[in-house]
Amino acid sequence: MKRIIEEVLQAEEKVGTILKQAREKASEITRSAEREISEKMDNARGQALEIMRNAVEDAKKEGERISEEILKQAGREKDTLLKSKKDAIAGLVDNICGIILPTECEKEGE
Repeated sequence: MKRIIEEVLQAEEKVGTILKQAREKASEITRSAEREISEKMDNARGQALEIMRNAVEDAKKEGERISEEILKQAGREKDTLLKSKKDAIAGLVDNICGIILPTECEKEGE
């Protein structure tokens, strides 16, 4: 009977040791998984930042390209407008000169 009790106690001790090792192993696995998740999250954040930087840079370049194109278009339209109104502008300049010059001459004559 004593031997049976000793065997039961030894079996309980072995089970306790096995359970302790299993808990330690589970904790180790959990820590390892948490570390791996943290590393993957950091990598994902880094990749997301890089993607965002690239998207912002691309958008900036596209905005600059569009801005340049609009300025070129406005310049072409200005040139076209000036060419089409060249005679009218020259006539206005002549009229203005015709008004200013006699007035200046009158002031000098006084």
